[in-house]
Amino acid sequence: MKINIYYGGRGIVDDPSLYVINRMTDVLKELNVEVQRFNLFDQKSAITALPGTLKDADGIILSSTVEWYGIGGYLMEFLDACWLYGDKDKIGRMYMMPVIMSTTYGEREGVTSLETAWEILGGLPCDGVCGYIADTSLFDSNQDYIRLIEKKAENFYRTISQKIPALPASNQVVKQKVSLTKSVDLTPQESEQLSKYVSDDRYVQTQKADIQELSSLFRDKLKNDERTSTSEDYLDTFKKHYRPDNKVQGTYAITVTDRPGMKTMLLTIRDSLVTQVIASETSDIDVALSMTKDSLDEIVTGRMTFQRAFMAGNMKMKGDFKLLRGLDQIFVFG
Repeated sequence: MKINIYYGGRGIVDDPSLYVINRMTDVLKELNVEVQRFNLFDQKSAITALPGTLKDADGIILSSTVEWYGIGGYLMEFLDACWLYGDKDKIGRMYMMPVIMSTTYGEREGVTSLETAWEILGGLPCDGVCGYIADTSLFDSNQDYIRLIEKKAENFYRTISQKIPALPASNQVVKQKVSLTKSVDLTPQESEQLSKYVSDDRYVQTQKADIQELSSLFRDKLKNDERTSTSEDYLDTFKKHYRPDNKVQGTYAITVTDRPGMKTMLLTIRDSLVTQVIASETSDIDVALSMTKDSLDEIVTGRMTFQRAFMAGNMKMKGDFKLLRGLDQIFVFG
């Protein structure tokens, strides 16, 4: 038989819960029970992986100390992990004994909280140990307390070894009808592995670093795209793809409507020469064109012509329509 103890207190020297579970551990070992204790305060970064340790246990003891209010966050975090990642079939056959001592008020409420949580998980709660102990020296001065603790440990051993059944609890019915968690299409083994990744600080930090690196990469790419989308670069592209034609002469103004930072580009064609000018204000132009950057990119990459862009409504035009048709003759892309 193997029994796991999950201790959710702070681990201080005079913790009465530590005294109780240490005494119960001695009794269980005398009965040839393998006992393994998990101090949750030492494994707070790996609590989400602890439900995997339930698989080889026959029963568990959940212990904590009420120092001001409630059983504390570590034990509740462990129960949360059991709900999200635990093997519900295994938990449904597992006995749990609560051990809640207090140095203030609230030990009975703590026991009730653990019993209710374990029933909702589908497990089998057993009669636990609770009490108000302001000073652990009370145990040494009263042997009846020690005999009571030993008797509780022996009863827990008998309950597990004899597999004593428990009557159905309404909490389990409520769980089936109300307490429904959004299901994850993972096996218990995959959920356990996932919980290990979640609880691994190094893995999480590595993932965050990778995300930051990718963010920087895409941000730099966007900046590069912005740099390659300047008016000067477009004008250079027009000059490289210029094919002289004496029949086409005039001044064209091209405005990119969705890039306010890009100034209007002027292309002046005279005597088979193309003159490039960038100006914020235009005058003495023959044809004014306005379009989005995507439409302009479609044109300069050869996937669209000026005339087709105008006919499709992707480009607006003012001026001489003959000169518009001439643009596809003097600027050959693709």
